[in-house]
Amino acid sequence: MTQAAARLSIGSILYLALAFTLGSYFTFAAVQGDFGVFRQVQIRAEAEQLRIERDRLAEELLQMTNLTTRLSDHYLDIDLLDERVRDVLGYIRADEIVIR
Repeated sequence: MTQAAARLSIGSILYLALAFTLGSYFTFAAVQGDFGVFRQVQIRAEAEQLRIERDRLAEELLQMTNLTTRLSDHYLDIDLLDERVRDVLGYIRADEIVIR
């Protein structure tokens, strides 16, 4: 009695190889592709860093707006003006002594 060996035909081997290749490709693309899991994590981290920088720049803008308003023609802060003249231009009064 001879038994018929159960062998796969070449067409079914090619079909399985193609299915495995496509499955591997789509799995790789889902994990490391342009829109994959790793890229999504990277985008979220970058977005958080950009939000932090945006908040820092907004705070800096508020400070500059405050200083600009205090030095404007409508509202002049003499103490701030004196501080800026001393800091930027290096002015001192005749009766002052500078220690460095």
